[in-house]
Amino acid sequence: MTESENVKWHHAKVTKEQRRHLNKHKSAVVWFTGLSGSGKSTISVELEKELHHLGVRTYCLDGDNIRHGLNKDLGFRPDDRKENIRRIGEVSKLMVEAGLVVLAAFISPYRADRNEIRKRMDDGEFIEVFVNAKIETCESRDPKGLYKKARAGEVKEFTGIDAPYEAPLNPECIVNTDKQSVEESVQTIMSYLKAEGYLE
Repeated sequence: MTESENVKWHHAKVTKEQRRHLNKHKSAVVWFTGLSGSGKSTISVELEKELHHLGVRTYCLDGDNIRHGLNKDLGFRPDDRKENIRRIGEVSKLMVEAGLVVLAAFISPYRADRNEIRKRMDDGEFIEVFVNAKIETCESRDPKGLYKKARAGEVKEFTGIDAPYEAPLNPECIVNTDKQSVEESVQTIMSYLKAEGYLE
């Protein structure tokens, strides 16, 4: 008998639906994906503020913050990136079960990894937001100086330079940060959430 066969899922006496009823809103993960510098973290933080003002119970998961603790043992090789996203997906699922709207801002460059998280969620619980910006735009912003280091060969396997980024094929929402301001991007996502009944 393997160790995993001794691990059983314990069911709570309070259901996800009851938590949602108490919160007066649906729960889901809003998953921001896009190149470094596209605006994922900035938009997710502003969206959380907007939702909080409406009384929505939220939590924001950010790539850098996660790597300070939960995923501090992981690097940036393809296998580490895959495990990084897998762990974040599992944490997001637990928070969705708790009745929260989770805002997850991660480059998450591989389509298969994002789709795997979607499969782990119930229908309607994974909202993929493609934060779309040309690499030239992202590179001109370069908030952490990473593109400059990647171009100089100081950072290896950097998404968009010497590592691939696979854009979503059918995201629930697209914001084009080449053209849209942060405020306009937030309102695009808010409009989607309202139209699809995530907010009362």
